[in-house]
Amino acid sequence: MELNNSSLDYFTSNLTNTPATTTTTVPPWSESSLLALQVSLSVLLAVVTLASALSNAFVIATIFLTRKLHTPANFLIGSLAVTDLLVSILVMPISIVYTVTKTWSLGQIVCDIWLSSDITFCTASILHLCVIALDRYWAITDALEYSKRRTMGRAGVMVGVVWVISISISMPPLFWRQAKAHEELKECVVNTDQLSYTLYSTFGAFYVPTILLVILYGRIYVAARSRIFKMPASSGKRFTTAQLIQTSAGSSLCSLNSASHQEGHHHSTGGGSPLLVNSVKVKLADSVLERKRLCAARERKATKTLGIILGAFIVCWLPFFVDTLVMAMCEECWFDPVLFDIFTWLGYLNSLINPIIYTAFNDEFKQAFQKLIKFRRCS
Repeated sequence: MELNNSSLDYFTSNLTNTPATTTTTVPPWSESSLLALQVSLSVLLAVVTLASALSNAFVIATIFLTRKLHTPANFLIGSLAVTDLLVSILVMPISIVYTVTKTWSLGQIVCDIWLSSDITFCTASILHLCVIALDRYWAITDALEYSKRRTMGRAGVMVGVVWVISISISMPPLFWRQAKAHEELKECVVNTDQLSYTLYSTFGAFYVPTILLVILYGRIYVAARSRIFKMPASSGKRFTTAQLIQTSAGSSLCSLNSASHQEGHHHSTGGGSPLLVNSVKVKLADSVLERKRLCAARERKATKTLGIILGAFIVCWLPFFVDTLVMAMCEECWFDPVLFDIFTWLGYLNSLINPIIYTAFNDEFKQAFQKLIKFRRCS
């Protein structure tokens, strides 16, 4: 998301133009050193861009080709991967050239398209994290009711709202940039002199979503821990089937299938010796207990994954949006332009981190991804 400008000329200008009161002079960077710096920077940013594009493409392919992953929750994850892929192929390559050369030579139209794409896709990526957290929150706090409403159509509506908000944030700068269309364009940045728009865009794209994410994650964490602590202990007295079934009610992950219920009901009400009936009850109770242990492990892992995603998101985007907001509100404040470039690419890096987190911490994705790799190697 490009809302400001920096320049590699900073290196040469600060090294050659020293104050009059300074008695020592620092030799300017040689052309070969500056070229080596530009090449190294280009390679580094190109690697990040390529890795981001490939990882998101693999997530999309894994979801598309694996029928087991065709769920509303994974639809939201796939939509996030599509958004991050768009950042990788439509925003980051041009940003590499602009970050390294700091000379815009592609004209006003391409500049407008690039800036709009930058703001739209980065905002959509951030807002996708919100709808994924919201979906998870509803699933864990209102499992029985939400499971009936958790459909592909509902997920599609959530994604649609994300894109409407993202486009509404990226469009306003196009209206006041047209007045300068006839001038020679040397830089391509959003005009941060419009304080009202800066506040609107930064709060809409980052600060409000971040507050929402923190609140949702906090409630998810409390609900998950509450469930985990209610799990029956592995040692101690045997729990009856009725007790275990009752404690599992309301969980989106822990539920007995109808066959287990029918089997337990049949053996407990039908004829047979008390020893046989008790044996069946004990076996069923052990089965439910093991299922609840697996449920607890999944709850912990899902909550941990969401926490890592939230932490990575804040680390990647907070410096950029703090810088942008401070520079817009404080005319006397100054940030190192090179530091701003680092903040910008740190935000882009979030599009690479998201798919890595999902494939590394989600067993279903990991297994499906491994199967996809093996299939591609054999074919």
